[in-house]
Amino acid sequence: MDFFKENAPAGPDSWEKLLADCGGCMKCELGRTRHNLVFGVGSRTADVMFIGEGPGEQEDLKGEPFVGPAGKLLDVMLELIGLDRTQVYIANIVKCRPPRNRDPLPDEQAACIGWLERQIDLVQPKILVFLGRIAAMAFIKPDFRITKEHGQWFDVQGRRAMAMYHPSALLRDPSKRPETFVDMKTLRQEIDSLYD
Repeated sequence: MDFFKENAPAGPDSWEKLLADCGGCMKCELGRTRHNLVFGVGSRTADVMFIGEGPGEQEDLKGEPFVGPAGKLLDVMLELIGLDRTQVYIANIVKCRPPRNRDPLPDEQAACIGWLERQIDLVQPKILVFLGRIAAMAFIKPDFRITKEHGQWFDVQGRRAMAMYHPSALLRDPSKRPETFVDMKTLRQEIDSLYD
């Protein structure tokens, strides 16, 4: 989807400018209720970028994505394929916590997704990994079905892209973990193919 292109910057961008611009954002109500902006973390030159939907309570308090129980599981998932947070970039569609960890509303996503697009432009990842259906629906296709299409490869903005279950979904339903292990192995194969 290209609905976020209208929020793209007009000129050269930098991490400092993006963080300053994003930090002052009040385009939706989430900016007024946050404790901290949850911007992103990891390597700013990563080949792989993980994108979730929005921060939860622990992320809001610390100002860093995926630091609660779901984040600890994401760390384990990365370790399974020989990676850690210093080798990837991790961000969310919305940068402020939705109340009670509800899904971000369409207008909140639309208000915030331009910041993520600028992050993608700065990182220039070769692979995008969407964590959960909300992120996949925003970028891959509006009717994306995570139960049927996780682990499949798509083209998004000229990049290889896949979606997998959000770590919080795996905490709620551990029976999905074997499928996610297969998806992670598929991701590792794709990463390795970048260097063949």
